[in-house]
Amino acid sequence: MPRSGIALLLMGLLAFGLGGCMQATLAPSSDANFTPRDRQLLAHPPYARADIPESYRRHVVDYSRKEAPGTILVDTDARYLYYVLPGGKAIRYGVAVGEEALAFSGVAAVGRMAEWPDWIPTPEIQARLGPYPPRIPGGPANPLGARALYLYEGNKDTLYRIHGTNQPEYIGQAISSGCIRMTNEDVIDLFDRVRQGATVVVLPPSQSAWTGRTPGRRI
Repeated sequence: MPRSGIALLLMGLLAFGLGGCMQATLAPSSDANFTPRDRQLLAHPPYARADIPESYRRHVVDYSRKEAPGTILVDTDARYLYYVLPGGKAIRYGVAVGEEALAFSGVAAVGRMAEWPDWIPTPEIQARLGPYPPRIPGGPANPLGARALYLYEGNKDTLYRIHGTNQPEYIGQAISSGCIRMTNEDVIDLFDRVRQGATVVVLPPSQSAWTGRTPGRRI
């Protein structure tokens, strides 16, 4: 085959491969939506700044699933949280998820939202990881970080949260006690977009967001 033909073939294969991929554009990293309190508390956080891999940084991506705009979807295996936008797009954030035996899966709703929330360790966490004080005030050293979205099933608090973290180095891992952790910068960004009552779909382990299967119930 002439060199020109080989070049055209290679270009065609490259275009086909790129066309089959989900396009991702890095969203601008900005603290424009920080409150004065956010700026004060995050100026010198009591934890090391983590070098988050680019794949787990905030991106705008193509989204081909059927969830309505305003929905949150968590792909547990991939360690991604998607906030669905209009027009077949979503904002994709890297997250840390619960260890498999502790993780929530199913469909819930955002029943409550809080800025710099206090943390009240559950009896189970006290027994497994404690002892902790009965209440830890909100702040950058608090495990819930800058924001928390409280997941409810009907009127019942599931005790699972989407929240910030004082351990950003664990983004991309299955390490938490069941909750979904985000960097403080990302959870502030998500918090400003989400509305109370929004649907949250958490896929169980071993189910990809792109299999087309119906999200499983809680396990």
